[in-house]
Amino acid sequence: MKFAVPKSPRSMIAGGTEIASLYIQPKIGSDLAVLKGIAKAVVEYGGQANDFIEQYCEGAEPFFADIEATTWEEIELLCGVDQHVLKQAACVYCESSRAVFAWGMGITHHQHGSENVEYIANLALLRGMIGKPHAGLLPLRGHSNVQGIGTIGVKPVLTHEVLERMQEVWGISLPQAPGLDTFAALERAYQGKIDCACIVGGNLYSATPDSQWAAKSLDSIGFKVFLTTTLNQGHLHGVDQSDVLILPVAARDEEPQATTQELMFNYVRMSDGGIERLDNVRSEVAILAEIGQHLLSDSALPIDFSEFKHHKTIRQAIARIVPGMEPLQDIDVAREEFHIRQRLLHAPVFNTRSGQARLVVHNLPVPTKCCEDYPFLLASIRSEGQFNSIIYEETDSYRYHAGRRAVLISPEDMQRLGVEAGTQLDIVSRRGKMEGAVIQPFDVPTGNLLAYYPEANVLTEHQLDPRSRTPNFKSVPVKIIV
Repeated sequence: MKFAVPKSPRSMIAGGTEIASLYIQPKIGSDLAVLKGIAKAVVEYGGQANDFIEQYCEGAEPFFADIEATTWEEIELLCGVDQHVLKQAACVYCESSRAVFAWGMGITHHQHGSENVEYIANLALLRGMIGKPHAGLLPLRGHSNVQGIGTIGVKPVLTHEVLERMQEVWGISLPQAPGLDTFAALERAYQGKIDCACIVGGNLYSATPDSQWAAKSLDSIGFKVFLTTTLNQGHLHGVDQSDVLILPVAARDEEPQATTQELMFNYVRMSDGGIERLDNVRSEVAILAEIGQHLLSDSALPIDFSEFKHHKTIRQAIARIVPGMEPLQDIDVAREEFHIRQRLLHAPVFNTRSGQARLVVHNLPVPTKCCEDYPFLLASIRSEGQFNSIIYEETDSYRYHAGRRAVLISPEDMQRLGVEAGTQLDIVSRRGKMEGAVIQPFDVPTGNLLAYYPEANVLTEHQLDPRSRTPNFKSVPVKIIV
């Protein structure tokens, strides 16, 4: 399907004036409508890369048919953004020769987060912005651990190739059934079906929706071993009725042996460590290797876990097992960072069965319904002085120094409710109550609220993206009790 390309898409709107900046503020949970609206405008302007799509993409015919069948009225109703604004964004995109699409967890923390990401890829493919220098897709992650553990295969469904290589390298037979994701493991714990757990790093309590339920789930695990660099809320909640052992461990820069880290841009580099902060901490690796050695000492597994106390042994194992990580084998000698193979695409080569990228069709989601009982939709957010669940500053310099108990609300909704800035009130969802929230005016769409994570976790429900199993932290129906 091809369309005539106008001389300048920009000339079709705003009287041909230059667009210095563009601010789009959709309703909470309507990202897919925004993305589809921009795609629809690109197609209307004929800005799609027809030759690229014909040569490198499949699924184009149903994709374009769906775009044409989706009306502007549907898009505007769902996202609350005027089509004129979305067309301005499409104009900027149509006149760009290079575009990078970057997104964070605000895109994925929805019931349809997977579809959001796929439609970002659709938008990039639409103009051939994948597989060439200085363009493409850039998912942003909080730190190297998040990205690195996925790279080496620590996830519920192990990559088939990694599974086969592990069996081949070590001469073992591994279970083929999928494992439990984080939420499924907590559900199993809530049912009393997990006897013990080894929790390595992080703050599982604060990273889980529905705080009261999370605490009960963790407390139902009879024995928990925490390996941690710093005490957090996860060591204080969910530990009333269970036995707990907290083992302090060395942070990366304290490790006595050199480690490696994967950076956000898919580079792997050495990290020497060696900083002495405390004299009572051990390496996580040493502790885990000892646990494995003791637990499996009488088994027939041909693996000597004591060898994995040495970081070099771990790197060599990863190099043999994980595709793209082969240079890790010699990084101790070369001391050079490397880019993981097949992560940086300077040519349109796609790792699919057909060898082509796939344009996917996604219907606009039914909006999360706010009823008379719960008329607002709330998204939890993080502050500027916050790293994951760790709070470094009690106010948010990005949002007029709002405090941790702030609820950010539009001035129009404040006027309708008859409340003023600084008013204390309660926010209630179907799962819990956030008491003592403080009203603060902010530029958000009417009917939408923002509150800080993890304080707002008490409100979050159990809705998950059915594909990624990511909790829906961003679209929670709530009411305000004045």
